[in-house]
Amino acid sequence: MNTDQLLAALPARISAIPRRWAERAPHTNALHDGRRHWTYAELAAAVDETAVLLRALKLRPGDRLMVVGENCVAQVVLTLAAAAVDAWIVHVNGRLSAREVDAIMQHCGARRVIYTSSVSPEAAAHGVRHGASAADSPYGEWMVGRLNMDCAAEPVHEASAEQVAALIYTTGTTGQPKGVMLTHRNLLFIAAVSSTLRGLTPSDRAYGVLPISHVYGLASVMLGTLYAGACLYLCPRFTPDAVLKAIRDDRLTILQGVPAMYARLLETLGGSGQRLASQLRFIYAGGSPLSPTLKTQAEQLFGLPLHNGYGMTETSPTISQTRLDQPRSDTSVGQAIPGVEVRLVDAGGGDVPPGADGELWVRGPNIMLGYYREPELTAAAMRPGGWLNTGDVARQDADGALFIVGRTKELIIRSGFNVYPLEVETVLNAHPAVTQSAVVGRNAADGNEEVVAFVEIDPRHRVTSEELQQYLATQLSPYKCPTEIIEMQTLPAAATGKILKGQLRQLAQK
Repeated sequence: MNTDQLLAALPARISAIPRRWAERAPHTNALHDGRRHWTYAELAAAVDETAVLLRALKLRPGDRLMVVGENCVAQVVLTLAAAAVDAWIVHVNGRLSAREVDAIMQHCGARRVIYTSSVSPEAAAHGVRHGASAADSPYGEWMVGRLNMDCAAEPVHEASAEQVAALIYTTGTTGQPKGVMLTHRNLLFIAAVSSTLRGLTPSDRAYGVLPISHVYGLASVMLGTLYAGACLYLCPRFTPDAVLKAIRDDRLTILQGVPAMYARLLETLGGSGQRLASQLRFIYAGGSPLSPTLKTQAEQLFGLPLHNGYGMTETSPTISQTRLDQPRSDTSVGQAIPGVEVRLVDAGGGDVPPGADGELWVRGPNIMLGYYREPELTAAAMRPGGWLNTGDVARQDADGALFIVGRTKELIIRSGFNVYPLEVETVLNAHPAVTQSAVVGRNAADGNEEVVAFVEIDPRHRVTSEELQQYLATQLSPYKCPTEIIEMQTLPAAATGKILKGQLRQLAQK
């Protein structure tokens, strides 16, 4: 893949994607909302009509349009229509709490808020709370909030590709959510590269359950699918039965998800040993660490390699992924995608020796513009030469494949020894009774830290904390074994399936 040629071929705005396919293949299906298909011609027309509506709602270039909702046609159309008028889209999952929604609304200074009430009761409740008015649209009922007269429009970049297209708020697993500014070029680069690496064609049918309010669902799934002229089957929220029905009835060819999604599918189907008949040709996991056991079981279920990848909101999101024609038997997150450079550095910023662990820095067309209204945080994340410090520790094989060791911010120091939670979680998740786990540090009276593990148990199995401790003792050094193992019916998670470790750290301190 020639990255320079790819970048040169990218349109100026993400709103150009449906228009390009409306000209080439107007009757090809672009979206399915559970009831009907929307062709590329219909999607392009909807974007144009909605852009006119947004202007009538007094949305200006540089304004922030906040959309509170869950996956639906309206979210897709509003994303592209906002781009067409040079506004910033701010997607917020309707299932966030009132406190979280209000904090984002205040921080981003939204000019207008639209709530996709027809697909999300929680979004409707937020709309009622904010005094929004119900309105009909061709994509189902939505609610429109009051005009915010006090917000200022941000300057519009002369080059449309460098204009902010989306303001994505992180889930706040390690602290307060931050607004990540992603440009049209950032998002289009990832859409083009990810669709190319997946080998997407207009005949593909991809499942769109990963929240569009998260960069994975927005850039890689939604925009990546549309960039290739394929059809995206939208689903507001994940349930195992809905996925299985879509695989069967909609004859999906592409399935992207988080590891927890595959774990739930295996639970529903009774675990490993089964083989699911389907037309799937590509399955992918990202967003959180993939355990070797889950990878093996998912591959047995689908009869396909489970590809793995790694990224973050600040990188739009993809940094690396395994290749379609080079499946791996390990849980590497693959090689850096074309156009993205990586470095592994020590505490002094020097490159580590080959095969050694180091902090991962990345550089490329996918790097964020910065954190909105947070210049100090932006400066803390960036390094000279355009490098972004991911805050993750990784090592790299001779073939360039990356393995994520853990996060520097999650490092637990126990009796002078370093413990990376990811290593402990990987061992716990390999136990047949554990669906998923999360490990955090707890402050001890002597200034030391203790290791605390939270586990979600597969309801088909029973295991005691003592049995898990005995198992871990055979797999880990004593200082890495948890001081306490706490069973939870369900680990707290964001809509993406990402475990909210911030909440667990608070629980661990009690």
